[in-house]
Amino acid sequence: MFKRVVLIVLDGVGCGALPDAEHYGDNNANTLAHVAEQDGALVLPTLQRLGLGNIVAMQGVPPASTPEAAWGRMAEQSAGKDSTTGHWEIAGAILEQPFATFAEAFPEPIIQAFTELAGVEPLGNVIASGTEILVELGEEHLRTGRPIVYTSTDSVFQIAAHEDLWPPDKLYELCRGMRQVLNEWHVGRVIARPFVGDQADNFRRSERRHDFSMQPPAMILDGLAEQQIDVFAIGKIQDIFCGRGISRYYPTKDNADGMEKIAVALRDLEHGLIFANLIDYDMLYGHRCDVTGFARALEQFDQWLAGFLPQLGKDDLLLISADHGCDPTTPGTDHSREYVPLLAWHRSLSKGCPLGDRETFGDIAATLGEIFAIETHCGNSFLPPLTAS
Repeated sequence: MFKRVVLIVLDGVGCGALPDAEHYGDNNANTLAHVAEQDGALVLPTLQRLGLGNIVAMQGVPPASTPEAAWGRMAEQSAGKDSTTGHWEIAGAILEQPFATFAEAFPEPIIQAFTELAGVEPLGNVIASGTEILVELGEEHLRTGRPIVYTSTDSVFQIAAHEDLWPPDKLYELCRGMRQVLNEWHVGRVIARPFVGDQADNFRRSERRHDFSMQPPAMILDGLAEQQIDVFAIGKIQDIFCGRGISRYYPTKDNADGMEKIAVALRDLEHGLIFANLIDYDMLYGHRCDVTGFARALEQFDQWLAGFLPQLGKDDLLLISADHGCDPTTPGTDHSREYVPLLAWHRSLSKGCPLGDRETFGDIAATLGEIFAIETHCGNSFLPPLTAS
């Protein structure tokens, strides 16, 4: 059995519309296929030989005749298509009720609660892009000191504030207060969005973003903690799970930093789980409809992966997947309701095998449960096909 598992979530990297995608307006979504088609120059030799092209038809990434990994795709059972929902299901918690979203603005009771906590009324209270809202309201924020409140089609309450007026620690405290308020409204995340700059054309969101999620239901990380099995969290995993079950946290600035921290964590961990999120596909490219940036970020991961695989030992299992889609080629900037890819590799796997269409992201939790001898109540393990032949 394995001593270490490295689970890497490529945030927003979906691979085709789910059967119920039409209910979400996503019936034409296919993040990987569309990025490859529109970029026209995507080359992913490492992921190709593992079997990514066997999961979804991608220009420039053909199916491997003998994939080196087990490959398949997973469907989301939970209602919704946001990061929190996807990650929670990966960890074995399926949500029957989606988080609350607000189609136009937050209602007055929420804004009143914010005003009482902040001491001033907010600017905004609109659905907006995180970069565009700074251009529109950033200078007024500098003049008035009023934080900018906005949301999206996700279940998020976002607060943008300049670091000179609202230092991050002060902004985080405001977000913690709003987290308590918004629990009863079933809002998935309160997000602190610190920014810097002195005028509209040079405002920039800083790396001090922090997410304040609702507490997740019981999930695999709780079981690992009870068995005193280490979980090293990389990137926003710490925020999504409110630190539950996590024994060490590696904050990241971007994908490159995240990949570096995965390698560091591998050197630090003797037994347990490395749970990593690489966010740039979603945050920098999917939401901003940047196909070229998305493609180059995939290539950057592929190049890093080529050097990372030899670092894994015979007792290590690598899992690569995603939490939802974020197709940069479809109208709007929302997440997309998609299957997510699943690649599973270890050094003793002499020949890859198909894992098929999995009914839930929770199959990852079930597999972790089998590896670490923890009872789970969600999904089915795909570990047996991974034994060496």
